[in-house]
Amino acid sequence: MSALRVAPVTEERWPDLVDLFERRGPRSGHRNVPAYGCWCMYWRDRSLEHGTPKKRAMHALVRAAKEPGLVAYDDGEPVGWISVASREQYGALLRSPQYRPQDEDEGVWSIVCFVVDRPRQREGIAGTLLDAAVDHARRHSAAALEAYPHRSKKDDYMGHVDLFLEHGFEVVRATAKRAVVRR
Repeated sequence: MSALRVAPVTEERWPDLVDLFERRGPRSGHRNVPAYGCWCMYWRDRSLEHGTPKKRAMHALVRAAKEPGLVAYDDGEPVGWISVASREQYGALLRSPQYRPQDEDEGVWSIVCFVVDRPRQREGIAGTLLDAAVDHARRHSAAALEAYPHRSKKDDYMGHVDLFLEHGFEVVRATAKRAVVRR
């Protein structure tokens, strides 16, 4: 693997995100589910139907220059995505009994999703995306960065707790299956 380049999703990079999310697998299915269909809108707006409505909503965020996440590239090919934004952009997260904030801290950002192209998993792409998300949030004056990784499922779309601990996050509370981590 060459050195990865990570950049915010912009209108110019929108086709790259579409490519990553809509890639076909060996049996013509989509290989990067749940990204295809969800479009990382689950925590932003649960009223949207799966598929095209969520894709359109994500594209609207991109067109509005909201930078809803980052794309990782290997030699120009999109190979990963991380959904990172201010916590307030994730309405469903704010209302969640498990993950809603138990603080009134301002300037907290959240990570709610990773997508690594299935054939490229276990190459360290998620860690590179995580480091880039920390830098991205810091550049946007985030006071803290929070995430909600699974405590046992290594391939969970929200990440695994070990990944976050390895990158300087600390567990601030536990839920039934996940941890709330913060840096």
